[in-house]
Amino acid sequence: MSRRSADERREELIEAAIRVMIRDGVGRATTRAVVAEAGLPLGAFHYCFRSKEELLQSVIERIMVRASAPAVAAVSVDGTSVESAVRTALHAYWERIRQSPDEHLLTYELTQYALRQPGLAELARRQYAHYTRVTRDSLEAMARLAGAEWTVPMAVLARHGLGVLDGLTLTWLIDRDDELARAALDEYASYLVSVARPDGARSARAE
Repeated sequence: MSRRSADERREELIEAAIRVMIRDGVGRATTRAVVAEAGLPLGAFHYCFRSKEELLQSVIERIMVRASAPAVAAVSVDGTSVESAVRTALHAYWERIRQSPDEHLLTYELTQYALRQPGLAELARRQYAHYTRVTRDSLEAMARLAGAEWTVPMAVLARHGLGVLDGLTLTWLIDRDDELARAALDEYASYLVSVARPDGARSARAE
């Protein structure tokens, strides 16, 4: 196999693993099931991955990127109000949840599976450390675009925000109540607006 074809096969196996896990569950995503889904020989798996654990790590990393890319990219205008920046970013995030519910459900199953498997708990810790960083980055970007700063320590605000959004997502995946989910999301947006204030450093520079 050329380097390029190996990379292509690796991508095919990761995407095939995601499809198998969504359809059949993480526990049934055997190497044979994954290569069959990808339409590749069993030897291709061992050429691309040292173990099933390495494949799981790649799957978690792939879904992490998809699930938590900063929604603040939807806010593209400097000087927008705090409320507009917050609500636009949160609603963009929520639309991604609604567009790919099966993949988001898989993230919870992967977390539970990793925590229960010897040697894989670190994957779950890395997964949530990544989510926390993305939440923090999004909050910092919201404040920057709105010319504001948060009155709550960033480490606390990011952890709180991750807990709120993670809980809202899981609850919606269970009951699919769009109306209540949006109402709860708006309540969180109102909270964020209440703990923001004009950026004193930026105001000082402008004087």
